[in-house]
Amino acid sequence: MVDNMRTDNYSRIVISGLSGDSGKTVVSCGLLASFINRGLQVTAFKKGPDYIDSAWLSFVSGKPARNLDSYLMGFPVVKNSFIKNAVHHGINVIEGNRGLFDGVDISGTHSTAELAKALDAPVIIVQNITKVTRTAAANILGCMKLDPDLNIVGVILNQVAGERHGKVAKEAIEEITGVPVIGIIPKLSTKFILPSRHLGLITPEEFEEKSKIIQDLRNIIEENVDVSKIIELSENTASLDYESEVRIKSDYSTKQTKVKIGYFKDRSFSFYYPENLELLVEAGAELVPISPASQNKLEDLDALYIGGGFPETNLKSLAANNSMFFDLKKLVEDGLPVYAECGGLMYLAKEIQWKGNSYSLSGILPIKIKMFDKPQGHGYSEVVVDSENSFFDPGIHIKGHEFHYSKIIEFNPDLKSSLSVLRGSGCFNNRDGLTYKNLFASYLHVHALATPEWVKGIIKCASNYYEQKKTKILIER
Repeated sequence: MVDNMRTDNYSRIVISGLSGDSGKTVVSCGLLASFINRGLQVTAFKKGPDYIDSAWLSFVSGKPARNLDSYLMGFPVVKNSFIKNAVHHGINVIEGNRGLFDGVDISGTHSTAELAKALDAPVIIVQNITKVTRTAAANILGCMKLDPDLNIVGVILNQVAGERHGKVAKEAIEEITGVPVIGIIPKLSTKFILPSRHLGLITPEEFEEKSKIIQDLRNIIEENVDVSKIIELSENTASLDYESEVRIKSDYSTKQTKVKIGYFKDRSFSFYYPENLELLVEAGAELVPISPASQNKLEDLDALYIGGGFPETNLKSLAANNSMFFDLKKLVEDGLPVYAECGGLMYLAKEIQWKGNSYSLSGILPIKIKMFDKPQGHGYSEVVVDSENSFFDPGIHIKGHEFHYSKIIEFNPDLKSSLSVLRGSGCFNNRDGLTYKNLFASYLHVHALATPEWVKGIIKCASNYYEQKKTKILIER
């Protein structure tokens, strides 16, 4: 059960938008920096399965930003995750995704609006008003009419062309809707915009001037937004109680010496939900970060977890490290459990084609991959485990997500797969979850709070391999 059941106000605010690219992350990061500058404790959350926005929120807040995804986890788990991680005496910032009412269906079941209502959190709308004035009021009024139960408490106007532009839009919104405009942010030069590329923003690990740009965003927010008013609005919230158990029980924890699980962690591989790593530790694992570009071999591991990221941006360094390829191949043949997702799957391929060049990688899986200019898989995924593999029992239904510009263009027809894709793209032919010995690779990203079987599977595989190694040593003696 959850320890120390509490009832608390948890001052909180949802930063939403009317569409993607409305400026939510810029505003959220700037606000967090401003709150910290005022001496407030902060915690950040991101609605949905996003890794990169969460990474920026984590960087600014100085602690892991948690993803709140009701589609994957269900609303009770999302609520409990928020309560577990929220600060008690400070402010909790929840950044939405897409448009305020955008979900997986026409009812917006898993939208930012529904998340805000589940957390009983006030909502601020960041509205890009490029080339509109009074129409901005119609948009806000439409949001209020669409869901009267939603607590919209303020608007921040973004991309404002000038003083008159902002004044007319502000007066129209306040007169027609009664919702206060608490910020007017002018059009910003590109030096103030968080850097982006094909999958969205560039991760903080890859951006050398990250501290400076956050300082700039803080200044912009403090010059153009009523920060004190936002703090006041965040405090006008009701108490929240835990609804149900959220922690994964440790009944599958290793009973032997703590297993050692390596995970790739560098500029190329950074897509890890904090809970995935934390729950592995809770279940009895020692985690070992590994850089596949700079380290020549793996340590004495009991399992390896290769998350997602941007291996395509660092292909020369990865492809040049043949020592790591050789060591990993040897260990895979020996039975080392390897769990790889998306970028990890790419690393296991024979070849990746990108921008007219071909790069040889580990070759552990008999597949060739090509990078495209448009997404080859994007959105939520649902799969069913339909054949034997080392990590998941057949019959398990898994919800996850995928977002990749790569595609498998060549594969051995004898290559085994263990997942039937019900929703999403997968690897090929409505299949995913490629398997070889104790290796499992897929385009599917899973969250440990949504798929507790994931932690159980990795710990089980690591424990079995640990015992196998111990037995082998005794035999050799």
